[in-house]
Amino acid sequence: MTQSAIKTYLAAMTRVGNDGDSVQPEQSERFVCSQYVQDLTDRVLSYVQVGYPVHFAGPSGTGKTTLAFHVAAQIGRPVILIHGDDEFRSSDLVGADVGYKKSRVIDNYIHSVHRTEEHMNALWADNRLTTACENGYTLIYDEFTRSRPEANNVLLSVLEEKILNMPRLGRAGEGYLNVHPDFRAIFTSNPEEYAGTHKTQDALMDRLITVSLGHFDRETEVQITMAKSGIEREDAETIVAIVRELRTIGVNNHQPTIRAAIAIARILTYRNGRAQGNDPLFRHLCYDVLNTNTLKVTRGGESLMPRKVDEAIEKVCGWKPNHTCKVKE
Repeated sequence: MTQSAIKTYLAAMTRVGNDGDSVQPEQSERFVCSQYVQDLTDRVLSYVQVGYPVHFAGPSGTGKTTLAFHVAAQIGRPVILIHGDDEFRSSDLVGADVGYKKSRVIDNYIHSVHRTEEHMNALWADNRLTTACENGYTLIYDEFTRSRPEANNVLLSVLEEKILNMPRLGRAGEGYLNVHPDFRAIFTSNPEEYAGTHKTQDALMDRLITVSLGHFDRETEVQITMAKSGIEREDAETIVAIVRELRTIGVNNHQPTIRAAIAIARILTYRNGRAQGNDPLFRHLCYDVLNTNTLKVTRGGESLMPRKVDEAIEKVCGWKPNHTCKVKE
């Protein structure tokens, strides 16, 4: 991921400075720190500060990466970000030889005597895990289960013995690198049944403290929706209530997440609309956004979601024409 892409991605949660491959996260005014988030952060920080790597596990849309950067911002060290990739090898984490440098010296000091010397040295380039281990940065390994287990084997000695095993030819023949005492690691992953994920070796999971995340509580979701869209609280409460109602009928991985609530709120704000059950714009917006999250809810080959969305809107809003939608407690 490029530095500009990282800045765009993190704009809503942090202020970011950069130094080569690292970023310096700082909490943004727009970051929502509800009591739930604060309690979770305090708990996780105690694990990290003692030196244990933390693993945020949970479905897509539960704020794993956001929380990882929030915790990293509290640590105060530069952050190295790695995204899991099925094509990764250990060298993509540690580094590799990238070529050779050849030098040649011709000694012709005495015109009748010629002496030639040639030297060839391998050129080594560190990759991001090595940079984090050497400088004591915080590593965020996002969706690490998308990398194959054999690529992540190098992490075993890093997390336990605090030694990074280097390739034999790496760094002029060095065999290992002592991990900096300030090095910290935060991992995130989606459930194993998600497409593109791999089952992780038990030895690695045994080294992590896994924090399982579900959907945020209602109040946190309302605050996040407001912060990310600028919508009024009353409308945010309505949208969140509808999304949470539809989670009771979602199947497998297709339950609507906070991202759906944010999308509805942002578009509604752009159109100067309100979350009213009798507003066709609001209803069609709910159909479009929420239908993509629950396409597997069908009957006779046809999606039941438009009907389910109607039922959720009617339940939440009370279906009162010409009145602003009120959330039922």
